[in-house]
Amino acid sequence: MFLALTNPFGPDMLPLLLQVVLLASLVNVSCALVGSFLVLRRMSMMGDALSHAVLPGLVIAFLFSGSLGVVPMFLGAIAAGIATTFLTQALHQYGHVSTDASMGVVFTSFFAVGVVLLKRYASNVHLDVSCVYEGSLLWLAMDTETVAGLEIPRQVAVVLPVLLINLAVMTLLWKEFKLTTFDAALATSMGFSAPVIHYLLMALVAMTAVASFRSVGSILVVAMLIVPPASAQLLVHRLGPLLAVACAIGVFVAAAGATLAIWLNVEPPGMMAVVAGVVYGLTVLFSPTSGLLSRALFHRRTASRILREDLLAMLYRVHEHDADQRLSLHEAIDAVGGGAAARRAFRSLRRQGDLRQTVEGLALTDQGRATASQLVRTHRLWETYLVEELGLALDHVHEPAHRIEHFIDEEIREQLAKSLPQSAEDPHGRDIPE
Repeated sequence: MFLALTNPFGPDMLPLLLQVVLLASLVNVSCALVGSFLVLRRMSMMGDALSHAVLPGLVIAFLFSGSLGVVPMFLGAIAAGIATTFLTQALHQYGHVSTDASMGVVFTSFFAVGVVLLKRYASNVHLDVSCVYEGSLLWLAMDTETVAGLEIPRQVAVVLPVLLINLAVMTLLWKEFKLTTFDAALATSMGFSAPVIHYLLMALVAMTAVASFRSVGSILVVAMLIVPPASAQLLVHRLGPLLAVACAIGVFVAAAGATLAIWLNVEPPGMMAVVAGVVYGLTVLFSPTSGLLSRALFHRRTASRILREDLLAMLYRVHEHDADQRLSLHEAIDAVGGGAAARRAFRSLRRQGDLRQTVEGLALTDQGRATASQLVRTHRLWETYLVEELGLALDHVHEPAHRIEHFIDEEIREQLAKSLPQSAEDPHGRDIPE
């Protein structure tokens, strides 16, 4: 059976694609703004809890108001969100239950109550399970009205105000959100109420979640709350750029997910979640600072540098012991453990001009001798420091000095020299190079 593909950029589908992307982008950016603070506060699962726990608030709001209007739905969602946050904190603080356990108890209980109320009292209205679970992004994108000659989805009138409210609150309370996120104790000492900001954030999350229900559903909204900020956190390390990158990822996820969904004839919210997962996987692999590949490359380069420096220091010590002695290439390789890594290190040292091979054997160039002497100087200064300042025995100082010599820069090395008694020899009686 062949999959029927649809051209998303064809004249018949392009207007629908643009409408889906517009609506999904507004939802994703709204979710990314509040979700970034959840991720930074290590409360990612609170987004999942709130997106499920607001369900009884929606049903109760409908039962009391008899309306599915935006205002009663938002009020019900915010009330349920604050109640979820309060009960979770109360169970953790007074019931001595771990945060994750209390969160699981509260949100599953709330969600179960919501499902029961939904089936019992609201099964005959549009507040149905498929809407809450899956969303109706395609249908909402096709339900448009003309604004300034453009066909705009009516749902924009719901999600755009939520986005503007999130932007306004975070702009006005930027300092408060920043302080309470990274150091709640400092914020409290400066007169900012961390609990008030916390409950305000939870209210924004609940409001954003309920505004996103009809578009992407209560389950997939969790992906939009968490995955773009989590991806951005691997790419940048400052709050402002993190929010900007998270929002940009949200827009990309909306565009790519909607395009693939129309092309493959599947639901856009699910494809958006898949694209978000792929983006996160790519950032885990290729993040410049935290990615698996970049870290592996860094460790490989560091190991190669340490091996090259060990080779230089070894040849320096050999020459220091006997100025006429020369090691052959094979002897030097065997001395550092052998293998392909050692041979690559020797080739690299020759290319850099630190090492040359003569008839008698390997010899350091002036450049290589200068580098090696500084390594040996660092090693022997650190041995002296360990003996003179920390009182370590002589047979306990070589290995720590061998490890640290590769990571002490010139400034620290000279500070170390100034702090030690003026001596030209290390504790073993060997000269400390100038």
